Amino acid sequence: MYYKKILTAVSIFMLAHIYAQQGKDSKFGNGLFNIIGKDSTWSMKMSARMQFLATAEWDSNKDGLYNPTSSMLVRRARLKFKGFAFSPKLKYKMELGLSNRDISGASEHTGNAPRYILDAVIKWNFFQNFELWFGQTKLPGNRERIISSGDMQLVDRSLLNSRFNIDRDMGVQLKHHFNLSDKFIVKEALAFSQGEGRNVTVGNLGGHQYTAHLELLPFGKFEGKGDYVGGDLKREQTPKLAIGMSYDFNNNAVKTRSNQGTYMVNDEGYYQTNISTFFMDAMFKYKGFSFMGEYSYRDAEDPFAKNSDGTLTGEIVQVGSGLNLQSGYLFSKNWEISGRFTNISLDKKITGKGTENQYTIGLSKYIVGHKLKVQTDISYLDIATATNQLMYRLQVDIHL
Repeated sequence: MYYKKILTAVSIFMLAHIYAQQGKDSKFGNGLFNIIGKDSTWSMKMSARMQFLATAEWDSNKDGLYNPTSSMLVRRARLKFKGFAFSPKLKYKMELGLSNRDISGASEHTGNAPRYILDAVIKWNFFQNFELWFGQTKLPGNRERIISSGDMQLVDRSLLNSRFNIDRDMGVQLKHHFNLSDKFIVKEALAFSQGEGRNVTVGNLGGHQYTAHLELLPFGKFEGKGDYVGGDLKREQTPKLAIGMSYDFNNNAVKTRSNQGTYMVNDEGYYQTNISTFFMDAMFKYKGFSFMGEYSYRDAEDPFAKNSDGTLTGEIVQVGSGLNLQSGYLFSKNWEISGRFTNISLDKKITGKGTENQYTIGLSKYIVGHKLKVQTDISYLDIATATNQLMYRLQVDIHL
């Protein structure tokens, strides 16, 4: 206890000293503090955010609703640190997840370690419009996944994202952009990663993962990086459009969803197969109206996990396609109504799963943009080979 008190006192002293360097007053939603070293060789912005979620679900059939369930939880609780070191051309970002949902997923395959680290990455602008990233962060996959969970238009991401996204991984990314004209912008990204997902502690189990991304912005930049923010909170005064495409190849993947899903364990250790994923998406915004569409497709060289003698283990790569369409309109007092349709069509002959169609209607009140908001939505999930479901959600989101 004595040492804990000393550590606490030292930490408070150091924080006060650091803040005395060059502290800047922050508005609500712009970080807890934002400091720059006296010699301008480093900076740090620290912020925190929380999401509180209440959910109610019912099974549904032609006779009505039954079997109700409900839950309330801290959906997300996170700390974020970012800034530059040595030079403004060398940036860093670290994001920690503290809620049970953020850190869950520890297993023998990852050293039984809790998954606190979401992002830990450095970004080096080494030449003109070229930037090299190294560390653990989101891969350049589907747009909905890259949009922060704090900037979503609805309570949470769609079923397409949960079934097909390639999430975070450890590796290297090269990013670049250029102009075809005064307004037309082209962005490219290449990524080489471990292929096992985030917070792997036991080394590479299969091959490696390769991702390529191309994005076109024919009408110029969105206000406030709105091509990766849900809803048109900036009320674009001229039409803005972004079109993106990504291709991901995971060589000798050992999980059922590329670098996500369950491990395909067999009598020799892990079953390995090549898995490819394709994404195509678009974002459009104009005067409070927004539209986002995404298509995804996953395939595998041999989707059936096998033992050394050819017998099936029971694990299957989740091959198939997904479609997500969502739109919304922001009214004058920052109330937004939105809707979403999601179709999941896994290959039934391979996975044994039927088509899923989900319909969602949402209502959001943006008190201070995405930094302080209340969101609610109701979804109906139509499952071809199982019981349909009705879900209601209410969420409060606050960013400091």
